[in-house]
Amino acid sequence: MKPTESKPLSLADLQAMKRNGEKISCLTAYDASFSALIDQAGIDVILVGDSLGMTVQGHASTLPVTLQDMVYHSQCVARARTRSFIIADLPFMSYATPLMAAKNAAQLMRTGTVQMIKMEGANTETLRFLVAQGIPVCGHLGLLPQHINQLGHYTVQGKQADEAQNIINDALALQQSGAQLLVLECVPASLAKTISAQLTIPVIGIGAGIDCDGQILVIYDLLNISPNKPPRFAKNFLAEATSIADAISRYHQAVKQCQFPALAHSF
Repeated sequence: MKPTESKPLSLADLQAMKRNGEKISCLTAYDASFSALIDQAGIDVILVGDSLGMTVQGHASTLPVTLQDMVYHSQCVARARTRSFIIADLPFMSYATPLMAAKNAAQLMRTGTVQMIKMEGANTETLRFLVAQGIPVCGHLGLLPQHINQLGHYTVQGKQADEAQNIINDALALQQSGAQLLVLECVPASLAKTISAQLTIPVIGIGAGIDCDGQILVIYDLLNISPNKPPRFAKNFLAEATSIADAISRYHQAVKQCQFPALAHSF
């Protein structure tokens, strides 16, 4: 599908990309201006991430982000996009029970006008409940930013054999419970390759190597304008670009042509 086409992508389109071996390009966005640039570049998926807590609000983690924050930023993003598929994070403690998760996901979809919600971890009970209500769910495994106080610091997950097997088991359980997309964050490339091959749903990597079905970056890391030190898996696409729009386009093409991430951006 060409970037100029205005019909929004669907889950069926993303699933077809996996079947056809076409890489899925994804970026975060939190406002209308970046949403429009990302959409015009042909990026397949926009994630309204709770990473806005760090990149936009200046917090030390994603934990202070509220559901109201997510609805507001999702509305901003949705107004400016015409083609990209939109996913929004359920923020910290907004899905502690299945009923709470359904209520908050419904608000994000109804008021924030997103097409899918994302939640961290392997809570299959809540996932099944959401899917039963007609709510599309994207899972998130590996490094879980909302669990930072348990982890202690942001680091690669699944390096040990038992940890890797647990992530594989969780990925399979999420798929079996109805997840239709999965984000893998900060895991060894070999582990992400194994999971991507075993799952029938698209697997989107961030710091997870080249063999995932797609890639996602935080837009501010791609442009090297984040207030925090950029992670190892990020690349400054603005360095060789003529504009922000050109940098986004370069990233899109690099993902589609399997040129990003390189070994330097993988674990």
